[in-house]
Amino acid sequence: MDQTPEPTTRTRTIFVFSLLALVFAAVVLFGYFATFARPVTTVIVVRHAEKNIQSDNPDPDLSPAGQVRAQEIAREFAESGIQAIYATQYRRTQQTVAPLANRLGLPITSIDAKQSEELTRRILSSNRGQTVFVAGHNNTVPEIVNLLSGEKFPLIPESEYDNMFIVTIYRFGKAKVLRIKYGPASTQGIGSGTMIK
Repeated sequence: MDQTPEPTTRTRTIFVFSLLALVFAAVVLFGYFATFARPVTTVIVVRHAEKNIQSDNPDPDLSPAGQVRAQEIAREFAESGIQAIYATQYRRTQQTVAPLANRLGLPITSIDAKQSEELTRRILSSNRGQTVFVAGHNNTVPEIVNLLSGEKFPLIPESEYDNMFIVTIYRFGKAKVLRIKYGPASTQGIGSGTMIK
């Protein structure tokens, strides 16, 4: 009878360490793909810049202060890698992003101010892995940010034009929101109305 010798302790040790090395390599590989190789979508959302106050005009142009803020946006984001720009159908949002669009050579995609859910679906499908700039209104900006992130930001006061939200959306896990102030400081906290309903 042929008897096969039992594996030696050395062979068993090599086998166990080989399995451990494979498991470790699998964990490292999974960690890499779960963290670094996932597409990150960055969405920068601002309210339109200061507008001319005209009670009889539902679609006013930017005021001189608003034009300065729009130029500041173009200066700040000229080198940021933005690949898509969205703005509602109103002149004030279109004029807010026009200098940026001109500087980057990108078209402004017009969106219906009442279609925040459709916009967020579009960003998450058509713009996944990109950097996107969106100009909205004091009620639609928090709505868009909330839809993208699951957070609960309130309506922006009517007097505030200097809020910027940077939403970072990962392939897995919860989105992160950075809320900052930019450009010239606005009068804070006055007015809770909105022209867009």
